[in-house]
Amino acid sequence: MSMLLRKAWDMVLWRSDTSTSASSSSSSSSSTTTATRFSLEVAHSDMGELEQLPSDILMQILKLLGPKAVAKLSVVCKSLRSIASDNRLWIYFLQTHQAEPSGDSVFFAETTLSSGYPLPAYVGHWPQLSFKHIYGQRAQVPGSIIIDGGSGYCKFGWSKYECPSGRSATFLEFGNIESPMYTRLRHFFATIYNSPRIVFPQALAYLVLYSNWMQVKPNKQPVIVSVPICHYEDTQSAKASRQQLKEAIYASLFDMNVPAVCAVNQATLALYAAKRTSGIVVNIGFQVTSIVPILNGKVMRKVGVEVVGLGALKLTGFLREKMQLNNLTFQSLYTVRTLKEKLCYVALDYEAELSKDTNASYEAAGEGWFTLSKERFQTAEVLFKPHFAGVQAMGLHQAIALCVEHCHFADLPGDNDWYKTIVLSGGTACLPGLAERVEKELHTLLPPYMFNGVRVIPPPYGADTPWFGAKIIGNLSTFPGHWCVTKKQFRQKPRLSLIW
Repeated sequence: MSMLLRKAWDMVLWRSDTSTSASSSSSSSSSTTTATRFSLEVAHSDMGELEQLPSDILMQILKLLGPKAVAKLSVVCKSLRSIASDNRLWIYFLQTHQAEPSGDSVFFAETTLSSGYPLPAYVGHWPQLSFKHIYGQRAQVPGSIIIDGGSGYCKFGWSKYECPSGRSATFLEFGNIESPMYTRLRHFFATIYNSPRIVFPQALAYLVLYSNWMQVKPNKQPVIVSVPICHYEDTQSAKASRQQLKEAIYASLFDMNVPAVCAVNQATLALYAAKRTSGIVVNIGFQVTSIVPILNGKVMRKVGVEVVGLGALKLTGFLREKMQLNNLTFQSLYTVRTLKEKLCYVALDYEAELSKDTNASYEAAGEGWFTLSKERFQTAEVLFKPHFAGVQAMGLHQAIALCVEHCHFADLPGDNDWYKTIVLSGGTACLPGLAERVEKELHTLLPPYMFNGVRVIPPPYGADTPWFGAKIIGNLSTFPGHWCVTKKQFRQKPRLSLIW
């Protein structure tokens, strides 16, 4: 079949060349009328036998030929120009040749994010897009290094890859800037090459990209840094702390001769991964859970970022205690975390779930089989009933409802329902049933005029959701454009307002 299609391609090129030379010869030896009639016949027959094929079959042939061959074909074969420029064809090429997750993601990125930050407020119809043109532009984008730094794990990789190429465990709270951040970053640069598999403090984990894992020279590619929300308050003190953190990260990267840096908070990237620019992001982190309202790509700190003092670590610790009470022995906390990820889930109705048989088993590498029962859903119930784990805090659903109320009464310009898209983010947010349970609880807590239209979206790309949000930015046809800050810009305006 492949050989047949190649022959069809060669035949089209041969007939096109023949038709071109024949047309030239005819025009020199025949009358003007005859030449015109002949050229019209050529225009209708330059596809040869392929002209009799249905359009869907032609589309399959073009898909197999690949983007470069199709681009050449659209030039030499007039009859195929229309189908060779079909957006569906080039969306397919974007997915298969440029590792784009979907045509919807490309459309969202190019219509909403291509002009950079701050995001424009589109009015009226979306612009007409040529995905063939976008494919060509994206093919010329140099790509970037993406470092999704988290309080639990750091994911890093090349924006042209389908997924992160590596992960590193991190354990320090990123928001802690008591010690000089720049000194810590620079010290890391000096040690990373000697100890490429060290467990890094979170503030230093970004620089994993320069280790032997990535095989990258810092001065060649822009860097996109995903930064957890920190210093949540809309106060002068919090603003100063965020500014200090920004400058330390940018200064350390630019001192490594990185050509350009784009820093965006994790919540905003998770929203982009869900193909949204406005909504509420619920980021369940390693130690805390943040409920972040975002309007048109900007964190609405004036509305209020809600913070719940429990995260993935608390759930893992709760499951560990339950296993110890049931005389289940294990060698490391990593085993407990794995069991949490593989066996635990969120009950839609906690009381009803207590009467069910919920036994399930999983074989942990190097430790054998483990069987859990009610611990499977009791662990996740800590999110809604923090007192189960001895934490004095509001439940996740209550914090989200409070944020929704604040957004509703803030009366901000634009779409009145901007906050009704709720995107979950973080590894713990991937627990089955969480989105459904949150939606159910919000239905109970919120009045109908606030709840109507609320949609809770599970992490679009699992625990790597912010990384994929950064990937959407890094593969834009206009990147780096207005998304990045260059070393020259940073040196000239060290206090410039950056994205996150």
